[in-house]
Amino acid sequence: MTDNKPDTDAPDVDVTNAWHASQDQKSKAKKLRLFASGAWVVAIGTEIGAIILLLKNKFDDGNLVLLIGLLVAIAVFAIAGSLLWKAANKHDPASKADKVKFFIQNQLGVIITLIAFVPLLALIFMDKDMDPKNKKIAGGVGAALLVIAAMFGVSLDPPSTEQYSQDMNECTAQIKAKVATTACSPAVAAQAQDIVDDSEAVAEATKSEANPDGLDVVYWIAPKNGAAKSDSKLVFHLCENVSTLRGKTVNSGTVTEAYAQNAVRLTKQITMEQRQCGFAAE
Repeated sequence: MTDNKPDTDAPDVDVTNAWHASQDQKSKAKKLRLFASGAWVVAIGTEIGAIILLLKNKFDDGNLVLLIGLLVAIAVFAIAGSLLWKAANKHDPASKADKVKFFIQNQLGVIITLIAFVPLLALIFMDKDMDPKNKKIAGGVGAALLVIAAMFGVSLDPPSTEQYSQDMNECTAQIKAKVATTACSPAVAAQAQDIVDDSEAVAEATKSEANPDGLDVVYWIAPKNGAAKSDSKLVFHLCENVSTLRGKTVNSGTVTEAYAQNAVRLTKQITMEQRQCGFAAE
């Protein structure tokens, strides 16, 4: 078991200081990224097919419609992948602290689009055997599609964990103050409300003579190998001595930290745990 104990002399901790993607958000992001990757694979695969046909001189005597069709297909799948990837980033954004990862994760749509278009366009413009008129038309259409697809792939104001942390703080404060929740975007609103509700419930349940305002510490079963499985739903408790946690490796922290390790709610056995933890009123 952990030896961590609540520090009764410590000041109140802002439980919303650091935002973490929930397991549900991570799961949605993973699925979206898989679909995005699939779309990009099709786009690059189409490009490779077009390059093979081009090297075999299949477009020298015509087939302009086929070549343009392939360029359009590349653009469609590149754009689809970019939109799916950007949607995934909204569920599970990168941190600005790692500038390289942050740039690649948020601009990957543009990078993939360039990979899917530039080699093929270069070969089209360098093809000496293709009809000049067809080359001009195909090259122009391809260049236009490249620009359009790249515009869909670029992220001008990408989300970040730092921005979500700020939004979470503001959202939680607004909920507590019962004012208009202008900072509660869909990405943080549900977690902010859950954190507020559970934090208030924990503070109320842990009030004592020594801690009239309650505590800001909860306990939960430590995930195996340092990480919780996506299908492992954890419940957090009022102290480490409750019967549910006996004989188990236990972690402790704020409600936000519990949620970050796949905990989903406060225990429903509050009255029983108050007695076991010594918080029950005399």
